[in-house]
Amino acid sequence: MMERLAEDASLLETLRQYLQQYAVLRATVVAGQEDTGAKFKDYFAHQEPIAKVPSHRALAMLRGRNEGILQLALIADPDQDPDSKQSVCETMIAQHYQLSLGSAPADRWRKQVIAFAWRVKILMHLETEFMANLKERAENDAIDVFAANLNDVLMAAPAGPRCTLGIDPGLRTGCKVAVVDGTGKLLDTATIYPTAPRHDVDESSKVLRRFIDRHGVNLIAVGNGTASRETESFVATMLKQADLSIQTVMVSEAGASVYSASELAANEFPDLDVSLRGAVSIARRLQDPLAELVKIDPKSIGVGQYQHDVSQHQLAKSSMRWWKIVSTPWE
Repeated sequence: MMERLAEDASLLETLRQYLQQYAVLRATVVAGQEDTGAKFKDYFAHQEPIAKVPSHRALAMLRGRNEGILQLALIADPDQDPDSKQSVCETMIAQHYQLSLGSAPADRWRKQVIAFAWRVKILMHLETEFMANLKERAENDAIDVFAANLNDVLMAAPAGPRCTLGIDPGLRTGCKVAVVDGTGKLLDTATIYPTAPRHDVDESSKVLRRFIDRHGVNLIAVGNGTASRETESFVATMLKQADLSIQTVMVSEAGASVYSASELAANEFPDLDVSLRGAVSIARRLQDPLAELVKIDPKSIGVGQYQHDVSQHQLAKSSMRWWKIVSTPWE
């Protein structure tokens, strides 16, 4: 009888429609994982209608489950009294078969069959189905966001063929500096230490001033990573003291380190230190974002949400249209 109930397509559709309208997704923390999974603390005791869970929260909870921090469950009767002995869905099953269960000799057995069928067979099946649909919906939304953002980044207006000085900010290891000409050809490199802990502002200013005078720099690109604000402030002060009107632009450095260590970068700059290649990339992506960013794996550009969690095949398809247009020369 349990098998017959669990395979009744008409009954399953009725229950599916009810769950779609009223069921909630409940997330709870796995006992003992509170400290390890602190980044998921917003979901330690969280629930919301499963039909309305936004993609970013769904992906966050799914990641928490995959990392063993969260437990996820489909709650069919969120408003039901905890002391109730019969689920609303069990009542729906009885009504589906026009059963009026009371105190007749066989009714206790019928109630047990319905309860076991619901809890052991049907609920588990529908929960798996709803979780899979939630994951698919969240992934599709995330991939759409990624594709739209990727389009905006790749098609950003280029600064054009102007001599550009790129700075990859840093603290202990210093700021990496690279100068490229209007065609992107590397002209000069250096490492300066204008920020903590060395605060060698005078020598750093001399290096930048020397590069500006020697190569006729008319654009400065500063990466937006660690110590970017301090570096931008240093550059602004240096330009003001030198009475220079060179435009300084904060540039996303997402993926610069990936490019620096790539085979393509090694072939392009075999004798250049890996750390300095990032500064070259930062300068070039201001000149022409499309030409430079195409060298980097799309998911490393940092324009999406949970792009490492979604279907990599679907993610690749979303960006393939742009990569086909511009990747051929680099391949």
